[in-house]
Amino acid sequence: MRAARLLALIPTVVMTATIAFVLLRVVPGDPAVLMLGLDASPAELAQLRHQLGEDRPIWAQYAAWLAGLATGRLGTSIQYHAPVAGLIAARLPVTLSLAAAAMAVTVVVALPLGLLAAARAWSPLDLGVLTATQLGLAVPNFWLGILLLLAFSVALRWFPLQGYAPLGAGVGAWAAHLALPAVTLGAARAAQLMRFVRGAALEELGREYVRTARGKGLGERAVLLGHVLRNALIPVVTVAGLQFGFLLGGAIIVEQVFGLPGIGRLVLQGIFARDLPVVQGAVVVLAALVCLLNALVDLLYGALDPRVSVE
Repeated sequence: MRAARLLALIPTVVMTATIAFVLLRVVPGDPAVLMLGLDASPAELAQLRHQLGEDRPIWAQYAAWLAGLATGRLGTSIQYHAPVAGLIAARLPVTLSLAAAAMAVTVVVALPLGLLAAARAWSPLDLGVLTATQLGLAVPNFWLGILLLLAFSVALRWFPLQGYAPLGAGVGAWAAHLALPAVTLGAARAAQLMRFVRGAALEELGREYVRTARGKGLGERAVLLGHVLRNALIPVVTVAGLQFGFLLGGAIIVEQVFGLPGIGRLVLQGIFARDLPVVQGAVVVLAALVCLLNALVDLLYGALDPRVSVE
């Protein structure tokens, strides 16, 4: 059944590829004109369109796109004149590192504060947490990123201003380059998850088993960590899995602000240059990652709660 669940992702990826293919071809603009300029002759434009396959019927282009997708070939970049699969593979570790670091920030901030706020509901601490979540949801991530750069990179010089250091260059350099982008990308998601953790924990605190545990003499910390948190994690894991998809998508703006050479920045450059193969390939890869992650989250249910049947 687990293999069948993973195979069920194929129609979703194909549907995503189809939507990306159709939408990108209704966007105004001619890739041949963008590459050769307005001064190009009609003969030069026709020759380039033939090389790009743009002179074929739309159904033939779509069939070729799906055939290449099935064999792992995502086409050739118009802008870079290189295989799209290679461009994405080179930038995928950057985006995944950023999303993973932002997810770590989200979980580390949201779980303890959300649980603590629920344990002290409507206290000054809880009201402060709710106010902080409102601010986190209201502040645009690109504006927060600029403020963090000005404060910690320009003024204090604690973190690098731009760029990315791979993990092979050292954990310290890798973490220093990802610290500010991860906080920027994870702030809104942490605020959202914090409110969800608080709500789920409040619901669990009102259940009968919590009163029974307290009646047996268990301390509040043991009740929260040993009982409430475990039962509240099931809906929280669902939201966290969905949030990872938002982190991958939100990386487009954050990578541009911090100069990270990830998939998000590659997509943005491809949109500006109307590099259709790059944008299509990146969209499909990101969609496949999100679908795979959601399937893995479903499989985690059985580990978190034996009453949930993975089958």
